[in-house]
Amino acid sequence: MNWKRRIRKAYIGLIMAFLYAPIVMLILYSFNNSKSRAQWGGFTLKWYRELFTDEAIMGALGTTLSVGFLAAAISTVLGTFGAIALFQMKRRPRQAMMSIVNLPMLNSEVVTGVSLMLLYAMAHIQLGYVTLLLSHIAFCVPYVVLSVMPKLRQLDPNLAEAAQDLGATPLQGFFRVILPDIMPGVFSGFIMALTMSIDDFVVSFFTTGSGVSNLSITIYTMAKRGISPKINALSTIIFVCVFVLLIGINLQDLKKDDGSGKKVEKVRIPY
Repeated sequence: MNWKRRIRKAYIGLIMAFLYAPIVMLILYSFNNSKSRAQWGGFTLKWYRELFTDEAIMGALGTTLSVGFLAAAISTVLGTFGAIALFQMKRRPRQAMMSIVNLPMLNSEVVTGVSLMLLYAMAHIQLGYVTLLLSHIAFCVPYVVLSVMPKLRQLDPNLAEAAQDLGATPLQGFFRVILPDIMPGVFSGFIMALTMSIDDFVVSFFTTGSGVSNLSITIYTMAKRGISPKINALSTIIFVCVFVLLIGINLQDLKKDDGSGKKVEKVRIPY
């Protein structure tokens, strides 16, 4: 049995090395004093200093973050209410609508980007920040629906009626009874939408106008002239922020699991 465990550990180690070795190299070369990736020129922080003085990269970063958070917030609201509406439908219509909702995730991004570009052209909408934001909302909503729907299936179907029988209005019942139970799915949908928005290139490339570009388009433009070490520094900062966020979320979940058996919270239903 020992050799089987060793093989499993070696296999997992190879997978982890394959996934994270490029990221480790990127982080190391963000501190390289030389622009060449073939030689080590010594430790330096100058690329981080130059990063924050580069107007093009900082402008693209601002556009990426603003579009990402706005698209994630709006698509979370739309996707949550859309998931609730789908959940209230009968089985066959719900399955048909879920297939339509899932279609943008299965469809090629090139088709989605070109379709949205043609739609804006037919509607005489000038490509720019607004079209970029609308496009990100369009392809983020299905991910939110997909995250919220399992939490709705786990709910007691009589929970909303019980809240109303005890005096809660439908709005109070939703915000104080239903929403707290499905909040993990809503939060997961928000994180998924934010990630997809920040990561997107193809749809953004077809639906943005001149003077408006996110990080992916800016990096693609720079790649034609050669990747600057400033991009390595920016990628390192993004990776560290995501890594710290994931650790914080996991620690919070561990605290909840440790305290789940010690204290039982009472659900307060307004009268």
